[in-house]
Formats: sequence, C-alpha cells, structure tokens
Amino acid sequence: MQIFTGHRGLSTTRRREKILVIEDEADILEVIEYNLRREGYRVTGSLDGEQGLQQAKKDNPDLVVLDLMLPGMDGLEVCRELKRDPLTRTTPVIILTAKSEETDVILGLGVGADDYVTKPFRPKELIARVQAVLRRGPLRTETSGPRVVRGDIVIDTARHEVLVRGAAVTFTPTELRLLHFLAGHPGRVFTRGHLLSRVIGEDAVVTDRNVDVHIRSVRHKLGDLRDAIETVRGIGYRFKDAVNAD
Repeated sequence: MQIFTGHRGLSTTRRREKILVIEDEADILEVIEYNLRREGYRVTGSLDGEQGLQQAKKDNPDLVVLDLMLPGMDGLEVCRELKRDPLTRTTPVIILTAKSEETDVILGLGVGADDYVTKPFRPKELIARVQAVLRRGPLRTETSGPRVVRGDIVIDTARHEVLVRGAAVTFTPTELRLLHFLAGHPGRVFTRGHLLSRVIGEDAVVTDRNVDVHIRSVRHKLGDLRDAIETVRGIGYRFKDAVNAD
C-alpha cells in the first residue's frame, strides 16, 4: 500500500489528546504514528482489530483512526462495538479505506464513523481530518440548541425561522430539520440513509432518493449560499467546513 510520508521537522506543539491507530500494515501504522506524534499527539497503535478494541476500552482515547480492512475482526465490526459500548460510544472514529470502495465508506459512516480518509493519503491530509474531527467533538444526538448560526445563515427551530443574509425564507418542517441538522454538524459527512433515519424519520414515506429532492429544495432556498451544502459523490452530504481537507 502506497503512502506519502511527507517527513518534515518535528513539531514543537504539545497536545493532550490521545489517539489510537488500528492498522494491520506495520509500515503504514509506523508512518501514521510518526506523523501524529510529530504534531504532538499521544499515540497508541494496534495491528489487530480485537486488540485495538480492547485498547480503546482500556485507554479511552480522544479519537480512533481505524482501517476497515483488518484480519479477523474487521474495521466495521470494531466500529460497531465502539459505538455500542457506553465507554466508547462518543469517541470519534476516522476510517481508512481503499479509494475505490465507496460502499465501505457508506457502511462505515452508517455504523457511526465520523469521517474517512482514502488510501493512499498524504499525512497532512490525515492530520487535517484529525484536527477537524477533534475540534468538532463527538457527534451529538441533537445539535447544540434550537438556533444554529453559520455565517449568513441562521436556523431557529424554536421559531421555525430561517434567515439567509438577514432575509426570512420559508422552509417546510422537513427542510428545516434537514438544514438544522447539517448546519449543526459542519464538516461531517452523512449518508442519505443516516439523514433519512435521524432527520426525516424512518416511519416517513420517504426513500433515499427523496432525500436528494429535499436537499435540492433547501439549496434553492439558500440562493447564492447554496454551496454551503456539499455533495460527497456516492456517499451523501455535508455542510461545508472551511477547514475540511479534501
């Protein structure tokens, strides 16, 4: 597996966050550990899914970098177990996957991963994702409150009101919930299935493709700010995060 090392001088920054890396290819694990430590993170590595899962429960890391293609217990099952256990349920997870495997990304996000990086990757890309996920913190069941402000977009679910550059715009209840949820978790990628179950409601007569219709309507109503909602090809949608590395 190719990976770009990008070695530079060691960072003088010292961070408190603990990161667990679960990756079965020793050379890739070594490169990831080196680059994370260079940025000042405290890093623990594991070459095995089951061992990594036990390490996560023991160390309670601030973030897990998880390869999906692991022997024995694969990365998807590790992620499921992390999200089932109350001790690790809120621990952010960044999955590593082959560039061509969009299905793996969808499955990973569907079981609770917070972000993904495709192989081969440059260390600076992974570092940017790690920093962004740690800054955002764990995914919340609800956003931080009924009112979310993202630049010139203000969403207030308590008042059922959306302001775009100070002007009130009418949104349907579903559109309002969708925009509020995405804007409340900027930079995070959500699959159509996730948005369907978490925002629209599994009992609603709505399919994955109908989510696209709602997104198009929301974008139309955002006018020249429509690009705030980004399409992640083959995966789903996210509200733009200026620091998110692509």
